[in-house]
Amino acid sequence: MHPLPTLLFALCLLASMRASAQDVKPEGTIVVAMNADIRTTNPGVNRDANTDSVMMHIVEGLVGYREDGTPAPLLAQSIDVSADGRTYTFRLRDGIRFHNGAVLAADDVVWSWRRYLDPKTLWTCLADFDGSRGLKIESVQAADAHSVVFKLNRAAPLLLTQMAALPCGASGIVHRDSVNADGSWKTPIGTGPYQLETWRRGEYIELAAFTGYASRGGPPDGYTGGKTAYARKVRWLFIRDDAARRVALIKGQIDVLPIVQVSEFAQIRKLPHVTLKSAPLLTVNALLMQTRDPALADPKFRRALATALDTGAIAEIASGGTGVASASMVPVTSPYFSAAQKRGYDYNLARAKQLLAESSYHGEKIKLVTNRRYPDMYDQSIMIQSMAREAGIRLELEVTEWATQLERYMSGNYQLMSYGYSARTDPYLGYDAMLGDKSKSKRKVWDDRQAIALLADAGASADRAERQALFDKMHALMLEDTPLVVLFCPADVVAIKRELDGFRPWGIGRERLWNVRRIGRTSAAAAAAAFSGFRQDSVSGSAPDSATRSDSGRKTR
Repeated sequence: MHPLPTLLFALCLLASMRASAQDVKPEGTIVVAMNADIRTTNPGVNRDANTDSVMMHIVEGLVGYREDGTPAPLLAQSIDVSADGRTYTFRLRDGIRFHNGAVLAADDVVWSWRRYLDPKTLWTCLADFDGSRGLKIESVQAADAHSVVFKLNRAAPLLLTQMAALPCGASGIVHRDSVNADGSWKTPIGTGPYQLETWRRGEYIELAAFTGYASRGGPPDGYTGGKTAYARKVRWLFIRDDAARRVALIKGQIDVLPIVQVSEFAQIRKLPHVTLKSAPLLTVNALLMQTRDPALADPKFRRALATALDTGAIAEIASGGTGVASASMVPVTSPYFSAAQKRGYDYNLARAKQLLAESSYHGEKIKLVTNRRYPDMYDQSIMIQSMAREAGIRLELEVTEWATQLERYMSGNYQLMSYGYSARTDPYLGYDAMLGDKSKSKRKVWDDRQAIALLADAGASADRAERQALFDKMHALMLEDTPLVVLFCPADVVAIKRELDGFRPWGIGRERLWNVRRIGRTSAAAAAAAFSGFRQDSVSGSAPDSATRSDSGRKTR
């Protein structure tokens, strides 16, 4: 059969399945393998990427990310901004209910946001909104039952992007019964398509479809757009061991396996009931350097180490050929990834040795913190150690548990660290994750005053060309100072059962299990067979099938 008619047949088949699914009640359970337990159910507090994946099914914010990473209304029906950019008025959609049946009102939004802005909540993103970094929400008030007014101390072009950020728990709106009488956290009562049913710590977390969910409607679009809970339940099963997760996939005990490791590609491709999907991520893997450590304080030493690293080889091996070598904090898929952002450190062993000889380094051993939970982090550590040795730099790997490494990162307690920054949809947020005053935030990697000023300007500007110029200047300064070495942009590779329809990876790299349903095995086989003929003619078989843009690795940054 000619590939085009075959493809059209498959598309029509899948389209008819989706159309008929609108009348289907939630049924069955989708099981997702997860490499570790979530940290909390408290949005934006003590979170990590695993936590984000689960919580974004339970809570929703006023705004959320579209598929392309730009913010759009979610619980809000519309957003009005004053001429001076200091007043935002959010008009809520009608008919939205919390999981306890209560109707969402403006007072609920006010209560949630005032709780976030209370330092006692320990919200991860408090400094982004309390004036610590310039932007301050001066007041949050209900204008009427369906309108909420935010007043700011200054214009903030990135307010909506920051509100939707995953490290902030997407600023999810929860019912006040989510907390105890003393204000301590109890349980998430959100407005999402799924609600928390059971959390057996260390074993699994299970969500149930919320029958009262009010979808925004329209086609699926990131965290916005139409959402339908086709599965009656969604369960994330915590399986720490890579081999055990793979066995569970082979035996059909799980439906979705995120973060497929490079070593598993070949074996999983052989499974007839499983397909691989991948997408580029809005993330970067990097080698962090503690510039306040005596051994790392010399810029010449830092540049010597950077010049000794063949990032092309690191990207190829650590990502299994799915990642792209890059020296920029701006992901390669970002529209801000300009010609200037492509500049990096030229791998030059002779130059590295020369810089090392001119530096204050005298052969002392330097520790590189890493972990085995994320193979890309560990593998890049092994290669960094080997390449540094060729230049005459002695590195010792310090392998820790991920939780321990995260604590070390947050406290700045390391010399070198193999790390991965999670997806951030705007370059401002990417630079902000690593740039800032170390005396105020110990997790910051770079504290150059000029770069901090440029970042502030980028956050205050809505002009595309002006922001590009600012990001390009920051990149040049970063290459000169070398507070870290960006290595590559990874890709997310996910294995799913062929009988699941509607699953799409994306650049933010979190599972979205709404709009996903189990189709008949016969239909799934027919669709898979139809598509397989088309792929053979149009897609290289050397890498996982590329679907849409997504993220590699469950990391908390």
